[in-house]
Amino acid sequence: MIEIPSDLHKDLVPLAFLLGNWAGAGVHDFPGSEKCNFGQEVSFTHDGRDFLEYRSHTWVLDKDGNKVRPLESETGFWRIDADRKVEVTMTRDDGVIEIWYGEMADKKPQIDLVTDAVARTPASAPYSGGKRLYGYVKSDLMWVGEKQTPEVALRPYMSAQLKKVVTPEDVERWAKALPDDMPDDGIAFFK
Repeated sequence: MIEIPSDLHKDLVPLAFLLGNWAGAGVHDFPGSEKCNFGQEVSFTHDGRDFLEYRSHTWVLDKDGNKVRPLESETGFWRIDADRKVEVTMTRDDGVIEIWYGEMADKKPQIDLVTDAVARTPASAPYSGGKRLYGYVKSDLMWVGEKQTPEVALRPYMSAQLKKVVTPEDVERWAKALPDDMPDDGIAFFK
């Protein structure tokens, strides 16, 4: 279910499908790095201004699905304009700062992004750009990332399927929003 908070900045309504906390798993595979399954937690929040705040933490999973060690962390800010153009500023724990531009698909919750600028610290690994695709599919947030380095052409390196994390506060809010005239047996509601 996509909720649009009453205090969400009007420009961000097209991005409302991203809001909330998400958790799931995916696959990481890039030349020169360990191929692995990973777990991920993502949050998209807002404070009434014209951007979403983004945080992502991933960690390597063992064959039984247990956390082994951190993989990547990112933080950033997402904006969208009236023409559905999306801009993202992102900082990653490996010393990379990126500016991403893209657009939201017409009539569906899908965003295609491409790096426009990349800045790296001397300690960061080689990296020259990337692409990402985010989509809201059957109530899940799915994404795939591609990256390139001076030695490796642009190619997929991470993808994940994330489920919305439901809190007790969410359930309470939804229960309070139910109509007062709900049938007692619940079945009549569907007739």
